[in-house]
Amino acid sequence: MKLLYNIALHSTQVLLKILGLFNDKIKAGVLGRGHTFKILASKISTEDKTFWFHCASLGEYEQGLPIFKKMRADYPNHKIVLSFFSPSGYEIRKNTAVADVVVYLPIDTNSNAKRFVALLKPELTIFVKYEVWPNYMNALKQEHLRAILISAVFRADQAYFQIYGGIMRDALSSFEHIFVQHEASQSLLNSIGFTNITVAGDTRYDRVSDQLLQDNRLTFIEQFKADQLCIVVGSSWPEDESLFIEFLNNSQVELKVIIAPHNIKGPQIAHLKSQLKRKTVLFSEIDGQQLADYEVLIVDTIGLLSKIYSHADIAYVGGAMGNTGLHNILEPAVFGVPIIIGKNYKKFPEAFEMIAHGGVQAIENGYDLQNALNTLIENPEARAKLGALNADFIKIHQGAVIQIMDYIRK
Repeated sequence: MKLLYNIALHSTQVLLKILGLFNDKIKAGVLGRGHTFKILASKISTEDKTFWFHCASLGEYEQGLPIFKKMRADYPNHKIVLSFFSPSGYEIRKNTAVADVVVYLPIDTNSNAKRFVALLKPELTIFVKYEVWPNYMNALKQEHLRAILISAVFRADQAYFQIYGGIMRDALSSFEHIFVQHEASQSLLNSIGFTNITVAGDTRYDRVSDQLLQDNRLTFIEQFKADQLCIVVGSSWPEDESLFIEFLNNSQVELKVIIAPHNIKGPQIAHLKSQLKRKTVLFSEIDGQQLADYEVLIVDTIGLLSKIYSHADIAYVGGAMGNTGLHNILEPAVFGVPIIIGKNYKKFPEAFEMIAHGGVQAIENGYDLQNALNTLIENPEARAKLGALNADFIKIHQGAVIQIMDYIRK
């Protein structure tokens, strides 16, 4: 199995180079990985004490950020190397203050893994949530270097729990400790002989709680909202947007709607705007505009959504009407906002729990969306009740960072 895995990796490297000729995102990753070792060699010396943090993409970075900040504060004499696999994570956080060096993670070949680990010699490696690379983990294990996995989630259909998953189980054994989000993951790991596990919860609850300590005021949102009821549609995909387009074009209710699409490329934004019959303005067009005159604001930029949610009376979080994956429902929840999501949330345990807790509603279609929105729009008491349930849910799930940092400091 290991031989097949390594053959597949080498084939993947070739395939990505070919696909990069036709896809700018893939090309960015290929080129970025090509510079990694040169960057590390120029910024890390043999005298440096280092930590290595690895995240697949932006979501895992945000999940690990509370730990990264604590590590930066508690160990100021260590150099921190942060790696990403995805270009979206790297491009957005390549200048983050929590790391001294930010790089793409080279493909998980034996030679890349050994070279990477030899350059860093990290005193501690922290992987976040999902990504476990067998050759990197083996390289760390061979050098007797510490590694932990945080905010991990496991499902029965993953390779670790299949007859063919030996290479992945070996990779997991390289972690000296695994911090999982819930007891179901712990039970799965116990079933294959792992006991070095702590159910610490999800560090995202600590992460979003930090948002309450920031200044979330956005003047342009206040001008646009103008004391009217405001719905925020966050991280939306076409499957989400089509439902809202139908609702807005057929409803006579006076309200303000902010749409922050996941894809902010020009043609997609223009197409979205063209379908709306309500007076609509783009974020990129707001200079000199009387924003209070508009009913819909499309946010064609990134980095503002977590603050925008603080201005919401109702939030719809996208990704679950199609199959792209539900986006972060904790971001609006921390502000005490009632939340609506799509039907495909089965891989997101926090969605199950928050629906059961009462503050999140899942819809199947446009009819459901209309009913859910009309109920919340017409009933401020219901909005307040559901929002309070979400804020309460966040509070009672904080604390993962404390447990993980207590372990690291031992």
